[in-house]
Amino acid sequence: MRAAFLTLLLLAAPAAAQLSPAEQRMVRTVDAGRERDVQLLERLVNQNSGTMNLPGVAAVGRVMRAELDALGFTTRLVDQSAVGRAGHLVAVHRGNGRGKRLLLIGHLDTVFEPSSPFQRFVRDGDIATGPGVNDMKGGLVVMLAALRAMRDAGTLRTADIEIVLTGDEERPGRPLDTARADLLAAGRRADAALEFETLSRENGADIGSIARRSSSSWELRVTGKPGHSSGIFGASAGNGAAYEAARILDAFRSELPEPNLTFNVGLLLGGDAVALNEDRTGGSATGKTNIIPRSTIALGDMRTLSEEQTVRVRTKMRAIVARNLPGANAEIAFTDSYPPMPPTAGGRALLAKLNEVNRDLRMPEMAELDPAKRGAGDIAFVAKDVDGLVGTGIAGSGAHAEGETADLASLPRQAQRAAILMTRLSRERR
Repeated sequence: MRAAFLTLLLLAAPAAAQLSPAEQRMVRTVDAGRERDVQLLERLVNQNSGTMNLPGVAAVGRVMRAELDALGFTTRLVDQSAVGRAGHLVAVHRGNGRGKRLLLIGHLDTVFEPSSPFQRFVRDGDIATGPGVNDMKGGLVVMLAALRAMRDAGTLRTADIEIVLTGDEERPGRPLDTARADLLAAGRRADAALEFETLSRENGADIGSIARRSSSSWELRVTGKPGHSSGIFGASAGNGAAYEAARILDAFRSELPEPNLTFNVGLLLGGDAVALNEDRTGGSATGKTNIIPRSTIALGDMRTLSEEQTVRVRTKMRAIVARNLPGANAEIAFTDSYPPMPPTAGGRALLAKLNEVNRDLRMPEMAELDPAKRGAGDIAFVAKDVDGLVGTGIAGSGAHAEGETADLASLPRQAQRAAILMTRLSRERR
């Protein structure tokens, strides 16, 4: 009976950690380098790199380049002056050519331009506050900490890794095929991708992510017959531009909703004369209460989980727009920004491998995040060619807003996860 009881205890106990000596060394290296990593994070955050601050983005790129050069990567800068943006940083490490080729993705810029009052890194225990501290300068530090641990354990030597750090993720240059040419090419060469954006958390637990929704915009332009308001709805005057725009937008609200779809009206102008400003963030409208409005403009965005969903929803929107009220005409146009990254079996297989790492580190397994809770990102550009994990960077909150924070306690565990996962993937046959 005693033997049977002991057997039951063994069966109920967690499995013993299966870390190799090299993996154990990676864990120790990350732990030992924590304060160094926080100091590097402070340095990066205190260098403003708002997307349109081209010298600032370049300065962050130089810091990252020096760190990657020291790790044995071959680095180069990709000029993006043709699209009005700072350059990208591409780094390549040649291994033995036998294991899976890894693509690591990140970005050098933030949404906080030099005009923002939010400029400095502040630490309070394990919470750091600063512009871009989690999106995504904390992720850059996680990436470097993981690679440094691999080098010290000897596992980086045989790993084939390509890194693409864009200089304009927060506001991509156009045309997109030029702005993302190097990332697209790297995706075609890779067998697995890791994007070091902010780690997702729910109810205090780290969550895995294998999908992102798209981001695109739409512009609705409506015209009507101007005239005295006393003739509104009549056979001659018709319904005017304002009522036609209201019909269309309300039909969007009632007819379009489906899972994983959101669409928003961000700007609406209507009147006798309407004009957008140069950067399309506002404009002017003039009119009178007794004049039927001649023009209405609405600008909005749309987010979908697949290309098929994008096509389907846009087809519905065009059909709604075409059902014009008498005396009005409307047109809608779409502009792509970020493609969707739908969940795949390959992505789930990568998350399963990450959870094997979690078990061996005696960390909780990570559930799969609802894609609707993740915004658009650069990894989606390569999603057609390679499966990937999203959010392998630092945890934090308040991204894109003053007061953005990072949880410094998440930095070492994320670096340990990444170092071990990359090592194991690099040893799998292609």
